[in-house]
Amino acid sequence: MSFLNKKKFLIVGVANKFSIAAGIARAMRNQGAEIILSYQSERLKSKVMQVGQELNCDTYIECDVSDDDSIKNLVKKVESKWGYLDGLVHAVGFAPANELEGDFTEVATREGFKIAHDISVYSFTALAQASKNLMKNRNASLLTLSYLGAVRTLPNYNVMGVAKAGLESTTRYLANSLGKDNIRVNAISAGPIKTLAASGIKSFRKMLSYNASRSPLGRNITVEEVGNAGAFLCSDLASGITGEILYVDAGFNITAMGDLSEAD
Repeated sequence: MSFLNKKKFLIVGVANKFSIAAGIARAMRNQGAEIILSYQSERLKSKVMQVGQELNCDTYIECDVSDDDSIKNLVKKVESKWGYLDGLVHAVGFAPANELEGDFTEVATREGFKIAHDISVYSFTALAQASKNLMKNRNASLLTLSYLGAVRTLPNYNVMGVAKAGLESTTRYLANSLGKDNIRVNAISAGPIKTLAASGIKSFRKMLSYNASRSPLGRNITVEEVGNAGAFLCSDLASGITGEILYVDAGFNITAMGDLSEAD
């Protein structure tokens, strides 16, 4: 039997069929889950529906994660449809493009910092607050997406790295807070993948090449690999795991030096 059979999940943050959130949605569906997808605005709805159509998804709900009323409306509609949730995937991250290029000290602004943390970090807490009553005592799971920039400096990642650090800390605090309700909270720190979000980071192609050359597996990861890890963390197979940051990056995070043959 598929390990997510008859489980019901809300996925927030699908951008298009190439996104990590879409990979998680496909993996969940392959394991028998039912899916509801949210979309940010009417402009993006068609791309989200392209993903949903292959998953037999029949419910799409608009949600602006920077608006508490929009989040409450999202959860209310999910409750009307299903009455409960077995999990929620938060795949939302944003910072102004001008903050993702150049030296951190030179480009960081107060407004950019606020936007990055509101959209990328606080939205996870807000979604957890709004949906927790639908997940109580179901061994439900909250999942978010991080990146190595949360714990290591990376070129041009700047305020998004600071935001991802906050997101990883939020994961731990939510896990501690929601454990009494039998709700688990975890994050995946995925390696670089060609997605719409990643395209906004200057020199991303070089980052892909560098990552592949330095990772123990000698390659980059795929959306499918992240999707499978996400489906696992949201399943009963991971019932004893909470507050964890799972690296899915071909092992890049464990290395301190590359091939010394390149050195003088």
